[in-house]
Amino acid sequence: MLRAAELALFAAPLAAYVFWRMTFARGEPPTPRTLTLILAGLLLFGAALAWFGLHDRLPPGARYVPPQLQDGRIIPGHGA
Repeated sequence: MLRAAELALFAAPLAAYVFWRMTFARGEPPTPRTLTLILAGLLLFGAALAWFGLHDRLPPGARYVPPQLQDGRIIPGHGA
């Protein structure tokens, strides 16, 4: 099951694109406040990606065991 943060990270680029298109559809250039919010969102997105990359990684030298099917149940992949 996807966690809410992962789902938000997945949807963030689409939401930013839709917001950007709606801003330009009115024929108005984006205001400095809008650009600041977009930049803050991109920085937050990058920080979240870095955090997930550092938080969910295996330690150096650890062996990865891929997902397996045992007795009709799926055992998720994990570090050994």
